[in-house]
Amino acid sequence: MLDFRDFIAVTSVGDVLLRAAAHNPGKPGLVFTGESRTFGELAKGAIDRARALHALGVRRGDHVGILLPSCVEFVEVFFGITLLGAVAVPVNARYRSHELAYLVKDADLVGLVTSTRVAENVDFIERLGQAFPDLADQTGDTLNLEKAPLLRFIALVADGDVPGTVSRRAFAALAETVAPEVVDEVRRCVRVRDTALILYTSGTTSNPKGCLMSHEALVRTGQALAIRYDATGDDVFWSPLPMFHIAAIFPICAMYAVGATYVGMARFEAGEALELLEKHKVTMAYPSFGTFIGDMIYHPDFSRTDLSRIRVMNSNLAMQPDSFREALRKALPDCIQVGTYGMTETSGTVSTSRLTDDYRTRTQRLGHPLPGLEMRIVREDGTDADPDEIGEIAVRGFSVFSGYYKDEDKTRAAFRDGWFHTGDLGSRDAAGSVMFHGRTKDMLKVGGENVAALEIEALVGQHDAVKLCQVVGKPDARLQEVPVAFVELRPGASVDPAELIAYCRDRISGFKVPREIHFVTEWPMSASKIQKFMLQRRLG
Repeated sequence: MLDFRDFIAVTSVGDVLLRAAAHNPGKPGLVFTGESRTFGELAKGAIDRARALHALGVRRGDHVGILLPSCVEFVEVFFGITLLGAVAVPVNARYRSHELAYLVKDADLVGLVTSTRVAENVDFIERLGQAFPDLADQTGDTLNLEKAPLLRFIALVADGDVPGTVSRRAFAALAETVAPEVVDEVRRCVRVRDTALILYTSGTTSNPKGCLMSHEALVRTGQALAIRYDATGDDVFWSPLPMFHIAAIFPICAMYAVGATYVGMARFEAGEALELLEKHKVTMAYPSFGTFIGDMIYHPDFSRTDLSRIRVMNSNLAMQPDSFREALRKALPDCIQVGTYGMTETSGTVSTSRLTDDYRTRTQRLGHPLPGLEMRIVREDGTDADPDEIGEIAVRGFSVFSGYYKDEDKTRAAFRDGWFHTGDLGSRDAAGSVMFHGRTKDMLKVGGENVAALEIEALVGQHDAVKLCQVVGKPDARLQEVPVAFVELRPGASVDPAELIAYCRDRISGFKVPREIHFVTEWPMSASKIQKFMLQRRLG
C-alpha cells in the first residue's frame, strides 16, 4: 500500500498558495527579516496584486516583469501574476541598464512591477531611467517607450513620485476597481501546462536566454522535493537565494504544497542568516552553494548559534572542501546532509539524496533523480555511458522547461530525441546515484589532454589554508591552455602560491597542476554562482 503522500496533486502555482491559506490562514507562511505574513495575509496580498494588474489590462498569457529585491511584495506579485494566468518574469536585481533594456524587450513585457527603494546599492528607478531615457518624458496612462514598444506600465510597490510610473497608492487603489470574483474566475481557467514563469539564465559570451516553465513543472518539482525530504506543515524552510533564482521559486512551491513556513533573506549576510536559523527554529536549510556555506562556517557566531532543530540541509558536500563537511558534521551531528543536482532549465532539482541513504552517499554523491524524471549519461557518440563513466547529463520528464523564448535554434540544439542535453558532465554509479563533474565548457584542453576544472578545484580545496578555489583556463601558445587557480583563504590563514602549486604537484599529474595562483577576497557573482568568465578576464 503506497503512502498517500506519494501522490502528487498537480495544480496551478496560484492555487498552491490559496490551498495553503484555506487550510492554515493564521499560520506564518512567509518570513523576512523584520516582517512576516500569515498564509491568509499573503493570499489576500496576492489576490489584491492580481486585481490591480487586471485593472491595468494584464490578461492570460501576458508577460509581467518583477524588478524587486527579495521581499514580501515580490512573493505577492509573483503569485498575483500566476493567479491571472499571466507569465511572471523575475528580473535579476543586479542587472545593469543595458541588460535590463534587453530583457524587457526580449521578454515582450507588457508591464513591470518595481520599487523606489534602494537595495544593495541598486537604485531600480535610476537603472530604468538609464535603460529607457524617454521614461521621464512620458505622459498619459500608457507608456510609449522607443526601446520597449510593448511595455504599457511600470507600477511601484513603494512610495515615491516617479514620472511615467503608477504610484504605490494608485496601484493599490486600482485593486479596488476589480472584484475578487473576477480574479477567481480567471484563475480557474489556468491550465497546468500553461507557462507560469520565464526565468533568464545568465549569459557569459552572449545575451541571457529566457527559460519557459509551466505551472506543472514548478508545482510537481516542488512536491516531489517535499516528498523526498519528508516535509510537512511543521517544517520551517530557509533559503538564502534571491527570489529571482529558481532555487527560491520552486522551493516556495514545495513548502506551500505542504503548508510549511518559508524563510527568506533580502540579501545574504552570514551573521543575519545564522540569526534567522536560530530565531525561527528552521528545520530545513537550503544554502546549496559553497560561497554561502563557507561564509556561515567561518563566521564568528557559527559556533555559538543553536542549529539543533535543522533536520535536513542541502549542503552539496560532494562539491565542497573536506573542511566544510567536518565543520557541519560537528555543528549539526543529527542533521541529515543531502546533495542535489539541478538547474534552471529543469525547474530546479533533478536529483537529490534520499534521507535513508548512508552518510557517505549523501555527502559524496548528489542523490537519485526525483520520481518521474529520467536521466541518461551520454557519450559523445550518443550512446549510454557505463556506470562511473563520465558523459553529458541528459534529462527527460515533467520538470524540463518548454524551450528558450523566441530562440528556436538554441531550443533545437538543447533537445535531441526528446531529451534535454544539459551541457553538464556527470556520472552514475551502479546504484544509480548521480555525481556532477563540471560543465562541458569547464573542460580544459591542456596539450591535447582533457582536464576537468572541478578536479583541480577539489584538490586545492583540501589544503588547510584554502576556503574556496575556482580554476579557469589561460591561453598558452604551446599547450593551447593551462589551468590557473583563483583561491580564497580561510580567515587568518596564509600560504605562499608556490606551496599550493607544490601541494598539487605531489598529488596530480603534471599537466593538471595550476600554473598560477591568484588570491581573491571577493568573488564575481551572479545570483548564486561564481562567474568564471569574469575571472578569466582578470588574466588579460
